[in-house]
Amino acid sequence: MAPVFILASASPARRQLLETVGIQAQVRPSQFDESTIQDTQPENLVQALALGKAHRVAEYCQEPALVLGCDSVLALDNKIYGKPENQEAAIARWQQMRGRTGNLYTGHALIDIVQPKNVQHHTLVRCQVTQVQFAQISDRQIEAYVNTAEPLNCAGCFALDGKGGLFIEGIQGCHSNVIGLSLPLLRQMLTELGHEVTDFW
Repeated sequence: MAPVFILASASPARRQLLETVGIQAQVRPSQFDESTIQDTQPENLVQALALGKAHRVAEYCQEPALVLGCDSVLALDNKIYGKPENQEAAIARWQQMRGRTGNLYTGHALIDIVQPKNVQHHTLVRCQVTQVQFAQISDRQIEAYVNTAEPLNCAGCFALDGKGGLFIEGIQGCHSNVIGLSLPLLRQMLTELGHEVTDFW
């Protein structure tokens, strides 16, 4: 029997990705304070944040479980961007991104809680990177998109699986990584921990 699968995130997109591939995850948002992690390297940053979220939830698990923590950022011009602070910031971000290519980094931390009482855990931390090509869109389109409020909830200031998909010319790499978690990477991590992804169907 497969252990309980727990998603340490409030992200509807991540939950939907898991459901799409047959994994019914328990959603337990971590409430992890992301301001405690500072790093100028996007790969290191998202991995540390993902691990912090997964650890926070794993601390309170009373049963054998797999806890998945994720975090995403966009890197452009050697700068790291998370969710925009407000509509003005989102508009400015899109004016900078349009017609250009950025890298979307998602950190994945998977904790296998074998024996909760003995604090016996196996932990894997990985990062997936996907190149995103943004369309050359007009100021009017940018303002209309930001007014939907969709980009305000996304690290890259767009949702590939939403209206934002209209403004992405192409991606190079893992598609689901841009939405919130890399399904192929998750499969690989589960295998490395000795689980079959099909056991969670």
